[in-house]
Amino acid sequence: MSNKNASFTVPGLTEETGHHVGETLQLRLHAMNDLHLTLKHAHWNVVGLNFIAVHEMLDPQVDLVRGFADEIAERMAAMGVSPSGVPGALVEARTWSDYSVDRAGAIDHIRALNDVYTGVIEDHRAAIAKVGDVDPITEDLLIGQTAELEKFQWFLRAHLENGSGELS
Repeated sequence: MSNKNASFTVPGLTEETGHHVGETLQLRLHAMNDLHLTLKHAHWNVVGLNFIAVHEMLDPQVDLVRGFADEIAERMAAMGVSPSGVPGALVEARTWSDYSVDRAGAIDHIRALNDVYTGVIEDHRAAIAKVGDVDPITEDLLIGQTAELEKFQWFLRAHLENGSGELS
């Protein structure tokens, strides 16, 4: 027999609060798993003049985002909540659409990935606001991840930005 939640959480939180925070992280885990697969998809499908620059820019992002998923899942487990990493659960629970760009030029992928990052970052910030008053450890984890995600989005936007600071 399997239980979704254990009969414990981290010290300093009630079991109910710890489990609630852990369950809040589940959609963040799904988002990180989805993001690293989406980034790898773009990595495989980018073509054209800026191919190598974008192709090589995406791999470090993939690796770090995979690590973010692991950090979130391990935090959930420490809080007594069973993390779900199975594809069916991700697809069923997600609130965003599938990435729609296949084989395409660098700018097409960069524009689409910029939109993906905007959604992921907004949702991470919402999770920070939700857990911040009850669990500063989880808040700190999400803040650190958000800073890196924002930096990656800046890398993408640098390809779309003109000299006046406008996105094209």
